[in-house]
Order: sequence, then structure tokens, then C-alpha cells
Amino acid sequence: MQMSSTPHITPPKLLDQVRDRIRVKHYSISTEKLYVHWIKRFILFHGKRHPAEMGSPEIEMFLTHLAVDGQVSASTQNQALSALLFLYKEVLVLDLPLLENVVRAKRPQRLPVVLTRTEVRAVLVRMKGVYALMAHLLYGTGMRLMECVRLRVKDVDFGRGEIMVRCGKGGKDRVTMLPSSVVAGLQAHLVQRRALFDDDKRAGKANVYMPDALGRKYPNAANEWPWQYIFVSGSYSIDPRSGVERRHHIDEKLLQRAMKKAVQAAEITKPATPHTLRHSFATHLLEAGYDIRTVQQLLGHSDVSTTMIYTHVLNKGGLGVLSPLDQL
Repeated sequence: MQMSSTPHITPPKLLDQVRDRIRVKHYSISTEKLYVHWIKRFILFHGKRHPAEMGSPEIEMFLTHLAVDGQVSASTQNQALSALLFLYKEVLVLDLPLLENVVRAKRPQRLPVVLTRTEVRAVLVRMKGVYALMAHLLYGTGMRLMECVRLRVKDVDFGRGEIMVRCGKGGKDRVTMLPSSVVAGLQAHLVQRRALFDDDKRAGKANVYMPDALGRKYPNAANEWPWQYIFVSGSYSIDPRSGVERRHHIDEKLLQRAMKKAVQAAEITKPATPHTLRHSFATHLLEAGYDIRTVQQLLGHSDVSTTMIYTHVLNKGGLGVLSPLDQL
């Protein structure tokens, strides 16, 4: 009598387990790539040993190497630490003792780069098309770059003059204003965007990425107009997670390049980026006399101390003190 053998199931590789766990936790694709990158570097640094055979001493050694030999920034070292903590707590389910012997990369105390109103105007007038519209929104609302890039049609309420920022930093939603000066331009853009959506629908490619479990909760929503990205790519691409070919949101690097060109054309020497428009938004509101708590809510800061940094930028010259040279 021949006995049936149980088929041998190969367990998933470690990095595949990491990816699976990240997707269960609904982390972004950028976070997934970042975590996998640092876990790979950690394993290679220790001669391809399995992380289950290692622990806090090896993590401390790796992080110290990044700070001392790699001379990485404090934020980069913290990214690596977050990836490794995720690996041990969420994938390997191992408790780690406190990491006490890590040489920490120095965190520089820098004030944000802020443009004057004249400089903001000089940059905005040198930007064209969809990038100009996005830059106006960044400065006019205080949104982060990716918050603007990921805006969907349903997030803009023209009647109330509001924009709902979904899943901002820390996974929080918030409401910010819709500047009246961009309404006409945004509505004209949405007319063109609707025509492109209709073309995609006829081609059977109107499906859009749905966050978290919303795709299962609302199975038809991915093909509906309200869920479409406002700012989209000019071509289709393959979703690296699902393998579905569809039109994704616009690449944020394109806006970064357009802003860089505008800053150079305006002959501004400050290292201004799209995020500088957010800093300028906050600073100019405080200059206009708005309450810091209001600015905190518009920016989506959890702690008002984060918003307080803009009060330092407000000080003109050396802490607002008149130089004795100017009193001669």
C-alpha cells in the first residue's frame, strides 16, 4: 500500500516575509523599499548571517558603523534603526534589550529655509503648466510634497473652500484651506483630467490604486471619478505590488526638477525645494499675525513645539536686535 506523502512547503524567504508584513501593516511602497534596503545592508555587513542568530550587539555595531565609517546623517541612521526594529519585532517576533552602546550620528540644529514673499512670487511666475499649479497649492495650503501628489478628486471641496489631506505624516487626516486664487486653475485642470479619465475608462484602464482595505470594502470605487488622482502620470505603469497596469500619480521628482529650474532662473541662492514652500507658508502666516495653534493644525503637527521653530525664522537679523552699526 502506497502512502501519500505530504508535499514539502518551502517557507518564504526572510525579505519576502518582511514585504508581506509591511503590506499587512499598510505601509507605503517607499517605506517597504527603504526597510528592505537597510535589512539587506545589515545582513551583508555581518557576513550574511541570519538576523535570528544576531541581536542588539550586532545592531549596535551596524549603526555605529553607519555613523563613524559611513558618516551618515542622524535621520538616515534612524531610518536604519526603524527598519531593524521592524524586522525583529514584527517579522522575527523577538524582543530586543535597549540599544545603549550605539554611537549616534550628530543631528544638526538647522533652521528651515524660508523664501520671502517676493522670492516666492519670483519662483511661481517661472513655473508652467501642472507644476505651477502644484507649486501654488504647496505654498497656498502648506501641504507636504507627497500630500499634494497623492490628492484625489474627492479631497477637494470647492463649496467649502477646503482640501482634505488624507493619511498625512503619521497616518493622520487634516483639513486645510483651498486658496481662492487657484480655484479657476484647478477646475480647468480637472476638466482636462476628466477627459483623460474617460479615455482610460474606454480603454479599460481607469483602475486606480486604493489604500489599505478600501479596495475590498468598495470594489467598484477604483474605477470611479471621485477616487482618481488629480495629478497623474502621462503613461501607464505596472503596480509593483499587484502587478496591475494602470495610471499612477505624477512622479514627485518632476515637480522637484521644475522647482529647481525656477529657483535658478529667479537667481535665488537659497537651497529652495518644494518643501521650502511649506516652510514659507507657515512663516508668512505667523508674520501676518495668525495664532500658532492655527498654523499647527494647518500643518498637521502633533506637537506645537515643532511649529515653534518658525518663530525663530521670524526674528530678523540677530534675534531682532538692531545692530549698533545701524545706529551710528
